[in-house]
Amino acid sequence: MVELDELDRKIVNELLTDSKRSYRELAKRLGVAITTVINRVQKLEDQGVLTGYTVQIDYEKLGYELTVLTEITVSKGKLMEMEKEIAKMPPVCAVYDVTGLTDAMIIAKFKNRKDLSDFTKRLLSMPFVERSNTHVVLTTIKEDFRLKETLT
Repeated sequence: MVELDELDRKIVNELLTDSKRSYRELAKRLGVAITTVINRVQKLEDQGVLTGYTVQIDYEKLGYELTVLTEITVSKGKLMEMEKEIAKMPPVCAVYDVTGLTDAMIIAKFKNRKDLSDFTKRLLSMPFVERSNTHVVLTTIKEDFRLKETLT
């Protein structure tokens, strides 16, 4: 686990808000020298805290009408192997090992029912996938994996 001091947390929160901010803008907002920001960001990257920079996308505006959570049950100790294969599939946003009656949860997005049907059939045709249970999201209330408030 990496310990962040107050300045590190502020830098991470600023980048979570807008990862396009320049070092100069970050330094100005935080009241520190630009070299301090550059060095801190480099350190956070080297420690693996900052693993990449991305944008927030409204997938519905791009035609992805369906978000699903799919539970899968895998046989014969092949869970990790199956999860790695599933994670490579284009519509998959997340794959989690979980506790409970199923072995894994998958979050995926689809433009239409046919794409969802094809995905489900592909899952079920994979060796060692015993069964799946898919939940279709009706309304997205919040979808944001950035945990800014926990970093303060």
